[in-house]
Amino acid sequence: MSIPLYNRDLSWLSFNYRVLQMAADTQVPLYERIKFLSIFSSNLDEFFRVRMPAILAINKVLERDPEAAGEESPSPETLQQVLDTINQQQEEYGRIFTGSVLPDLQQNGISLHYGPSADPAAMATLTRTYFLSAVLAWLQPVWLSQRHKKFFPENNALYLVVTLSPEQAPDTQETVLVNIPSGLKRFITLDSPDGVFRIAFLDDVIRVHLPYIFRGYTIQNSYCIKLTRNAEIDMDEMKGDILEEVETLIRKRELGVPTRFLYDATMPLQLRNFLADHFEVAGNEMVPGGRYHNLKDLADLPMPAGFTDALYPKARPSANPEANTADYLLDLIQRQDLLVHLPYQQYDPVLRFFNEAAIDPDVAEIYVTLYRIASGSQIAQALISGARNGKAVTVFVELKARFDEANNIRWSKKMKEAGVKLIYSIPGMKVHAKTALVKRRRGYQWDYSGLIATGNFNESTARFYTDHVLFTSHAGITREMELLFLYLQSREQPMAYHFLQFQHLLVAQFNMMTRFTDMIDREIANAHQGLPAVITIKVNNLQEKAMIAKLYEASQAGVQVNLIVRSINCLLPDITESRNIRVIRIVDRYLEHARVFIFHNNGKEEVYMGSADWMNRNLYRRIEVCVQIYDTALQQQLKDIIALQLGDSGQAQKAIQSYVQNIV
Repeated sequence: MSIPLYNRDLSWLSFNYRVLQMAADTQVPLYERIKFLSIFSSNLDEFFRVRMPAILAINKVLERDPEAAGEESPSPETLQQVLDTINQQQEEYGRIFTGSVLPDLQQNGISLHYGPSADPAAMATLTRTYFLSAVLAWLQPVWLSQRHKKFFPENNALYLVVTLSPEQAPDTQETVLVNIPSGLKRFITLDSPDGVFRIAFLDDVIRVHLPYIFRGYTIQNSYCIKLTRNAEIDMDEMKGDILEEVETLIRKRELGVPTRFLYDATMPLQLRNFLADHFEVAGNEMVPGGRYHNLKDLADLPMPAGFTDALYPKARPSANPEANTADYLLDLIQRQDLLVHLPYQQYDPVLRFFNEAAIDPDVAEIYVTLYRIASGSQIAQALISGARNGKAVTVFVELKARFDEANNIRWSKKMKEAGVKLIYSIPGMKVHAKTALVKRRRGYQWDYSGLIATGNFNESTARFYTDHVLFTSHAGITREMELLFLYLQSREQPMAYHFLQFQHLLVAQFNMMTRFTDMIDREIANAHQGLPAVITIKVNNLQEKAMIAKLYEASQAGVQVNLIVRSINCLLPDITESRNIRVIRIVDRYLEHARVFIFHNNGKEEVYMGSADWMNRNLYRRIEVCVQIYDTALQQQLKDIIALQLGDSGQAQKAIQSYVQNIV
């Protein structure tokens, strides 16, 4: 039986459009709107690096053999639908930026030069010193007309395509590529005697000085381009030194096949064709754009001093009351479970957990899974100190965390030098679980303190990702965490450890799918008996068809299903199968990142939280961990927070901030 599903790529694009809508909302502070424009652009870049290669590849297969399509494969029309959607969103981006954001900047005494300069000579004069002293050293022109010089543009780097003619041979046209240096700030503030805060793009500073660079030539025109390359690299079949292999693959990523050639839409067709041929770009990879690319750089747009109204009020996370008053956190965890709600509460308890474990003379063993390590990670530093203080520190580092591989490798080397036992990626599988365990001697016994989170152990993202962190000494949970770490150290496939039994943890590849299915079935059975039946789920992404089919089945049985899905949602609302399913999406100041699962269970509610989205990759190709919350007070906190999100998604984050501050 076919399951109604919404295309995952179109769903993701609808999420990114919701980000774009935040930039159009005049209730959002001006520079925060500009940041949403930056986020939209950054997200789209990643889409072209990660998802577009798969869409293009599948499209080629379907062109040759339409019967090759599987149930979840994109249709032959998907590529065009995706491109049309992106073009429509880009057009709206331009309308928001030029029709709303730029005028609002102007109204506040800020002038961003956007478009051809009305007076290039004046801008050249204003920027001459900066250009000669700072910019010129970075420029590396490449003459494309000399075909024996094959040139490969850097991935996602910006270039000006300059057309020019020798003054002595005006009928001869040359084409030169000039890099727009990524090592310099994208925006330059200009001296202004009239009190206006003037800003120029680095692109335009280079443009007005092209005659200086190419003396003896007449500049005809210049157009900005950017080449995006495939970022998907196969790390599944690695053997030997994994660190070296991943480092090699990262370098290869920057030379991946093109997936998008973004060009200024005013570029003449003849020049476009020349560039497509020179860089070996297919027609469906040529994407028209505006005068400026890489508008993710708008996140760094200069702001005049004192313009505080242009930003959200400074975040003031509250302290977790129990952790804040505890002399020793590890002792407190032995007495009671704790739950920290990020970023509304301070991250200090998580840092204290690792810091205390590193210095406590009775702590013998520390275990942790690290997926995305902060660049200046205090947690990694605590683990290094723990190892040097004589603890047996075991760290599972996921080297295949996309775009964080290099940083994870850097910290891995530092930890290894300090004596930390490092466990690397399981072949063909990522470890996405967020877990840590500390074993401490107590006479002839041990006590265990566990940490399970919905997000990474990363103090940087903890400032703007909404997540929950559980601290527990529950005997059943911590013993199963120890089993999990024993398994991870084996680096074997899960089937080799099928005998492991988890009751308190839901672990992908072991019992997660079965347990979630059983809990949905229980709600269905209750609905059939006329009992209250409710399922409430919050995830980042919902794609896996078997779980979607169970939610449809629950809906048709009369179960009320509440879904909070931030990004990809392949479940179709407003159809017969989903008549009892409500789906909302929250996009606001903070990135919604937590995964929470609540099952009514005829009034004996069960509440779970953890790392798992309901995506194919999470449920079939990753080690994920969710945990049941047993403490009734902590259950209530999670239920209250989810209720606030379901009640008013537009003001939910403000309401949660207020709620969390009043937790005692």
